[in-house]
Amino acid sequence: MSNARATHLSRRGILAAGGALGLGAVLAACGDDDAKSGGSDKETAAARKSGPWTFKDDRGTTVKLDKIPANIVAFVGVGAALHDYGISVKGVFGPTKLKNGKPDVQAGDMDISKVTILGNTWGQFNIEKYAALAPDVLLTTTFDAAGTLWYVPEESKDKIAKLAPSAAVSMFDRQITTPLQRMWELAESLGADMTATAVTDAKKRFEAASERLRKAAKARPEIKVLAGSAADTVFYVSGSNLSVDLEYYKALGVNFVEPSAAALKASGGWYENLSWENADKYPADIIMMDDRSATIQPADITEATWKALPAVKAGQVISRSPEPILSYDKCVPMVESLAKAIESAKKVS
Repeated sequence: MSNARATHLSRRGILAAGGALGLGAVLAACGDDDAKSGGSDKETAAARKSGPWTFKDDRGTTVKLDKIPANIVAFVGVGAALHDYGISVKGVFGPTKLKNGKPDVQAGDMDISKVTILGNTWGQFNIEKYAALAPDVLLTTTFDAAGTLWYVPEESKDKIAKLAPSAAVSMFDRQITTPLQRMWELAESLGADMTATAVTDAKKRFEAASERLRKAAKARPEIKVLAGSAADTVFYVSGSNLSVDLEYYKALGVNFVEPSAAALKASGGWYENLSWENADKYPADIIMMDDRSATIQPADITEATWKALPAVKAGQVISRSPEPILSYDKCVPMVESLAKAIESAKKVS
């Protein structure tokens, strides 16, 4: 199957391939023109537009389809960003639903009851369900220079790739404004109305929040900010050189705690691992804590060293989204939260 074209498998054809989805037959059929599906599902307004669709992603891969994709499967954060631009996806993978049934923070404003969840944790990706969606394209992000597809399992990536072409937006070693623009371009290519008031207003609010943060950082250069993440036995301290949000904040003047290059080496430059006994290694006035559901949230940290940190005792702990939803609307609160924290912070370190 050409990387440049999608082959669609009808639901009838998939079921005929083996009752309960004979995946081997499904994959073997990939590339068979007779397996193309017009699909009985209601198409989105974007998908009904005529003409071919082309998108060059951040890996340098160009995807070409005969029409704008109707059956989109995406990493949950990408689906959430597209939702904010009026584009719906059929299926998602990645942290989508919490144990209590509520949406994960990375699902944004999507109605998760209306999407097929192919996997909810790292390593999960139901290929049978994916095939049943007759995907036109798979959309995700990438967090390394090689362009590895985020949350697409390494052991099954080849099977997944045979069912539909993929496109990725890079979240590696750049300021967040770049992937925000790329997601904007992707949404626009899929038929989103980028002149809609909600869309243009969100971008203006992001620019205003960014200016507020720049002014706050300039006025309070003495305030040191630490980006952390909590696990059972480890307190992670992030460096600011690879993460899209931290690189942007640093460019606006935020004074970050920076682990040494030697300390970051073990993680490829992303973070330093500290035992909880050494959680007080770096003095900080504000602590930004990872909001992802796989991490321990500040209210649930019981370690004595954590509770004794000056920033914690002063109540100067805010949330951080290491995998931000790439719509301007979702990025505004992140920037505003940090600006407000810097403006009001007491110097405690």
